[in-house]
Amino acid sequence: MLTVALVLGGTPSGAHAEDDPFDRYNQQQLTWGPCPFTPEEGALPSECALVTVPRDWAAPDSGVDLQVAISRVRAAGERLGVVLFNPGGPGGQGTSLPGAIGALQPALSERYDLIGMDPRGTGQEGGTAPFDCAVPTDRLSQRTDLDARDRSADSIAEHLKYPRAVAEACQSDALTPYITTWQTAYDMELIRQLLAEPALNYVGYSYGTWLGAKYASLFPASAGKIVLDSSVNWQGRLQADFEAWPPINQRMFDDSFLPWTSRQFPDLVGTIPADAGKMWERVRTFFAEQGILAPDTYDAVFVGMGSELRWVVGALILTLGAAELQGTEPTPPAGLRTLFDEQSTAAFGVPVAGLTTDIVAAALRADDYTHVSGTRYAVACGDQPTKSARWYQRLSDRQGPEYPLYGWAYGLSEPCGFWSDAPKQELPSLPAEVAGRVLVVQGELDPQTGYEEARAAVRAAPGVTMVAVDDSPFHGQYTISGNPCVDGMVNVFLLRNSRPGNSVCPGVPLLGETEVFPVAGPVTTRAGAQLLAAQALPELRESVADRIAAANGDLR
Repeated sequence: MLTVALVLGGTPSGAHAEDDPFDRYNQQQLTWGPCPFTPEEGALPSECALVTVPRDWAAPDSGVDLQVAISRVRAAGERLGVVLFNPGGPGGQGTSLPGAIGALQPALSERYDLIGMDPRGTGQEGGTAPFDCAVPTDRLSQRTDLDARDRSADSIAEHLKYPRAVAEACQSDALTPYITTWQTAYDMELIRQLLAEPALNYVGYSYGTWLGAKYASLFPASAGKIVLDSSVNWQGRLQADFEAWPPINQRMFDDSFLPWTSRQFPDLVGTIPADAGKMWERVRTFFAEQGILAPDTYDAVFVGMGSELRWVVGALILTLGAAELQGTEPTPPAGLRTLFDEQSTAAFGVPVAGLTTDIVAAALRADDYTHVSGTRYAVACGDQPTKSARWYQRLSDRQGPEYPLYGWAYGLSEPCGFWSDAPKQELPSLPAEVAGRVLVVQGELDPQTGYEEARAAVRAAPGVTMVAVDDSPFHGQYTISGNPCVDGMVNVFLLRNSRPGNSVCPGVPLLGETEVFPVAGPVTTRAGAQLLAAQALPELRESVADRIAAANGDLR
């Protein structure tokens, strides 16, 4: 049986224990009421409240207080405690997440109050706008044909305009120094106190694994059961996860996505992955020559495809281009036709039959690069010391030849290379006393948080265990992947206090398929192991998966 002592949490650096900053804020009363967001169809009803927090936990008397939105889905039965959910980002809003998770995991919502949170800087879901950095238009490249494979001095200079402008715009905002993981971890501890809970159980996805691990490191006696799903290396550098995107995206693209397209669309892309790869290159060249899509824009479609719906968008654009090259129609197989029509309509406004390259180009060019997530860069670049722009350019030179999908572009697009502000607080590593309460869940081919990053964190924290998911190319496993093996292991931990040891779950079939096609990689499972994805509330599950992938996929 896990037991956790009740404490009031740590003391910010520079403060004295007798001047506990929580004392100024933990007497407020939570006023629960209707939430401003519209719940997704099938989600459980939520109630919301606002929590007042200091702008700076290190100096609570300085600056104007902030407000953080939280939500709650009350336990339907005999209550065990609370579980706080975080969708990641940095910058993801999470107040609507408990209602969706509760509907998809009724056993969990039976025993726990499920708590959501819109972390500082993210505004209030359905209400207050998030913190954005306003980037002057004249600071951005005006070219519409950028291709990071072009290594000329002019091309590199044009690419570097965006990250430099973003870094300067974000650092000029007075709020930026106070949007960090350290500050948010203190907000979480205040929430625990206001809920009068002896322990804060936690499920975090992607960046949420970093946040959860740092909360447990700063407040080890307050941390309950901690589930870190699709994990960064929370014992190392947060930025290293983004630096790993070129190799992990290339692996997923080559070993999972292209083979899948050759099975699903053999008449358009070819019957083997190598031919599908050649067709992908032909479409890239065709779109560039016709002025339809810049090569960088085309490449970006296939980067960070951490959800099934992102796969559909990638497949739509690839097959649309292949069909134009061959003078045919991009007709999806019967088993995928409904899903493709739904996603084509959601993304581009028309079903597959009405989709044209002009429509796709107009939608992709509509991205507003003058307003970017301030929270994303304040956290990613402000939590720890950064590398220089020159370091990132050299990284691009190294990664490009080996990982051409994103290796050329990433090192030329990283705003942290131009970040000059030093971190205000140091984030500790996970202490040994907490390791026995932490479970990591990780997909083998995750294109947004690499398997190697998760494994490195577990190896650097003896006592933490990991459930690996063989052959899974998606981002986010618990609840949203529909994998009964994963859901069962996490629920046993949360509901019965029995944490799994290091384990491997088989993957589930990809879209339109009824069997798993094994991929050679760092994870292996027993021969012949097969699972079918859970079928309950499939649209809600896919919607949550897409939201989590999107929250953790914005590198521009």
